[in-house]
Amino acid sequence: MKRIIYSCATGLLSLCVNAQVGIGTTSPKSTLDINGKTTLRKELRVGGTSDVPGNPGLNGQVLVSQGEGLPPVWKSLNVSFMEEGQYKLINSYLSSDQNGITGLSNTVTADGIYLNNVGDDITNTAKGKWVKIDGLKNTFTIKNGKNRLTYQFQTGVEMKAPAATTSQSVTFACGVFRNGKLVAVRPDKIVSNNNSEKSGIQDYIFTLNYTEQNVPVGVQELEVACRKINTSNANSQFTVGRNVSDTNTVSNAFTLESIMKIDVIEYVTYKSN
Repeated sequence: MKRIIYSCATGLLSLCVNAQVGIGTTSPKSTLDINGKTTLRKELRVGGTSDVPGNPGLNGQVLVSQGEGLPPVWKSLNVSFMEEGQYKLINSYLSSDQNGITGLSNTVTADGIYLNNVGDDITNTAKGKWVKIDGLKNTFTIKNGKNRLTYQFQTGVEMKAPAATTSQSVTFACGVFRNGKLVAVRPDKIVSNNNSEKSGIQDYIFTLNYTEQNVPVGVQELEVACRKINTSNANSQFTVGRNVSDTNTVSNAFTLESIMKIDVIEYVTYKSN
């Protein structure tokens, strides 16, 4: 009887040591081959031995493969994990331009229109005579209808009064257009300071920051344009995103260049199987 028990125990031990176990498959390809969903109710430990329990890792760590024949290890990654209900940055688009706008200078009459509204068409001169900064045009696709688009536009503005010792001003506006329709606008004013040292030239930095929410899914074309609203002297020179003259020693196209940054931020959702 003892021999029979010993033989059975030996056979069972051999099976435990050498057999491959398959769950959901009749032909396992490894020591444990699971074909199907797995539910883990407690911790996952790796790197253990017959005498020492494996390492369960730390809160926030992820399991990283070291390649074939090597055990996986826990790693701390400098990555923020997004939870459902948060917003995630999907893409950023950055463009710059040094050509700027010269078509609003002393040879062009101001349009005299002070008020704009969301949805104004860029080609409707009754809403203002807009001139585009061509180098800032961007085209991209929105895939999630629950989103936020953040626009950050900055440019240098310059004017030169006809007389260096006489203060003059130009009132202007710059706006962001999506698919030809106005979505953000800011009016502003540049004033010369009776400055004979700079030959009547005055520089100014214009900034527009705006966030648009829930932009429709599909292709979006973003453009930036500016217009001259009013001027105290029709002979005052005026430029946006570049200097009024390449011969002056006060500024150049680089110091006054235009920058546009667009951040596409979408709502995080997870689909269950």
